[in-house]
This record gives sequence, structure tokens and C-alpha cells, in this order.
Amino acid sequence: MWNVDAAGLGIGDDYPPRIMGVLNVSEGSPYDPSVFADPGEAAAYVSDEVIGEGADIVDVGLESANKRFEVLSAEQELDRLDTAVETLHSTSGSAVWSVETRYAEVAAAALDRGFDMVNDIAGFADPEMPEVCREYDVAVAKMASPPDLTRPGAVEETPWAERKSPAWADAADHVDQVYEALKQNGLTDRTIIDPAFGGWSEAKTLENDRATFRRLREFRGLGCPTLVSINRKNFLRSLADRSTEEALPVSLAATSMAVERGAHVVRTHDVAETVDAATIGDAFTRERTRTVADGVSVTELDVTDAGELARHAERVGADGDPASAVGRVLEVSGEGPETLAGLRSAAEEAGCHLLAGDASGAGATRDAGDGRWRLLLFGTEAALARVADRTGLPLGSGP
Repeated sequence: MWNVDAAGLGIGDDYPPRIMGVLNVSEGSPYDPSVFADPGEAAAYVSDEVIGEGADIVDVGLESANKRFEVLSAEQELDRLDTAVETLHSTSGSAVWSVETRYAEVAAAALDRGFDMVNDIAGFADPEMPEVCREYDVAVAKMASPPDLTRPGAVEETPWAERKSPAWADAADHVDQVYEALKQNGLTDRTIIDPAFGGWSEAKTLENDRATFRRLREFRGLGCPTLVSINRKNFLRSLADRSTEEALPVSLAATSMAVERGAHVVRTHDVAETVDAATIGDAFTRERTRTVADGVSVTELDVTDAGELARHAERVGADGDPASAVGRVLEVSGEGPETLAGLRSAAEEAGCHLLAGDASGAGATRDAGDGRWRLLLFGTEAALARVADRTGLPLGSGP
């Protein structure tokens, strides 16, 4: 779980974050510095500014996935494969080469001609794609998408989505739909999941992307490494009111946060800077204990709230209320100890605990700074909700 091998490159919890640099052989791609039609120029760019700046993976796009452009057929993508293959064989330096496509036929042809992995931007909408990746025994990045080859990444709350998949109709919000979309046609043993950040459809909002980013840890519940493509994306730029050209700092800030929240691969056009940002994020990521003894392995899950735990519970088939297993610590204060009266007994009845205090009132302690009385209350989310019900205090019961 959470580790895959991509042509000898380890990706996952046991490895440093990996950087995926981008090369486009499509003139319709929106980021001009990465677009090349000449194999020699493309090879020089990859050697110097992708691999040379620290990319572990080179992701080659055969067509623009921009929704404003007409979708190419598999045959049209195959016509562009020669340029990509010639670039691959003309490039110096060591990296894993990934082909970005939505077609199993194109993926197989690229793998036959020297590519190492697949980046499926349609999330196995081509039902043959997972079998091709299994047959060639390669890693595959799977972007959350509807079951429609013409609409990569367009996961949205629409009647169309409800007609296409009952599971999506049951999804409560956009993040749930992204999660369900990633399950489409299953997962291979070497799948890397991609939550599909960006404006893939008109119905998708900036807040949809922000919610997905806030809840990034939940995607660990699928048991796969996670890839994020957030470089200069609008959901970040709009927060700081920056143009695409000015958006590098916000991208780098988000990169560190994404790595800390569990991202294993960062796809970017700004390789050198992203390497640094990912290094910082990795340095301050919480340690996740993993041990094996007597044939039993123990892995500490990166869980901060009940929603994240619910994803893991679904994966392993565990029953029970996730809110009864995730703890929180709250500081509660009042003007005097009498304002916290009844909290101790309510906490004991609900299965929570009070930390600090003396024998007076609720056991609170006076803060010398402002004179208010304070105590620490800790327990599971479910237990804290019970305390709130008993006392009427605004303790909250979620993240």
C-alpha cells in the first residue's frame, strides 16, 4: 500500500516526493515553454530544463487536454508518437518516461517503443487501459474522470453524472464524486491516483478544487500513491490575485502543503523550484510508523478527522463509527469557573477527559494573562459531540 515501482523508481510513503516534469508535443497546450514539435529541440529542453533541473519523471503529452479543443482520435495521437519517441531516445540523463493519453491503444504503442509508464487523463474510461498496464506491468497515473473519453477530469454534480453512474448519484459533494470516479474500472497494483485539479469542465468551481485540496489526505484511503497537478492552477492563483506568470510562489506554497498532506508525485512545468518546495514539505511531514514483526505489519495511518478515517474503513471493510475513533483536543475557557460548571461530569459521562485544573469548580485554571478560566478537554469526535449535547457548549464535532 502507498508504494509502487515505476521502472525502478520507487513512488510512495517509503520514498522522497517525485517530480514529474512536462513535455508537450501538441501546439494546443496552454503552457508555451513546454511545447515542442521538433525532436531535437524537445530533447535539449528535457535534458537541460526537465531532467537537468531534477525531474524524476518526464510526462509527454501527445495532445492538449484543454476542453476548448477538439479531442484527437487514437490514430491522431499515434501520428504524434514518433516525435515523442525520437525525443526519448535523443535525451541525455536518467528519468522515467510517461506517456499522457486516454487510449489503451496509444499506451501500448508507447510502451512498446520505450516509454516506462502511463498517465491516463481519462481515468480508465477506456476499459482496456488497466489490462494494458497489467500486461506490460507498468505504473499508471489515473486521473479522476467520468466514463467518457471526450471529457477528461470533468467530474461534476450534474444529472448527466447521475445517469452515467449510480455511485456518483449517491455522492454528497464534489470530493465524494472525485473519490468515486477514481474507482472507475478498478485499480491496478501500480496505480497512482490523481484527483484532477483544474478547470476540466464549466460546472467545476474554484471551491471544488479548494475542497479537494483541503481533503487531500482522504485519498490515501484508496491505498495508492497520490499525484497532484497544481502548478499555477486557478484555484490557487485566485486566492492571491495573481496571473499565470506571477503564480509561481503560490504554486510552491501549495506544493509543500500537498506533500505534507500525502502527495507523492508533483507534476509541474517549474521543475527546479518545485524540487525545493517538495523537499521542504517532505522534511516537515509527520512520520508514519511502519513495523513488521512475526509476519504482522503495523502501519500508522495519516488520519486527522473522521472523514479521513472513514475512507480507510471503507477500504479494509471495517464497521463502526469513525467519529468514535478519532480524537481531538479542545481548549475551553470562561469568565469564571462557574461558567464551566457541569463540564466535568458531562465529560466523564461521555467518555472524555479534562486536562489540567485544580479542585475548584470544573477544575479550571486561571490564566494570569486575561483572568479567564481555562481547561483542556480531549476525547473522540463522537464523545465531544455528546458533551456538547449535555452542556450546550459550542464544542464542535468535526474538522
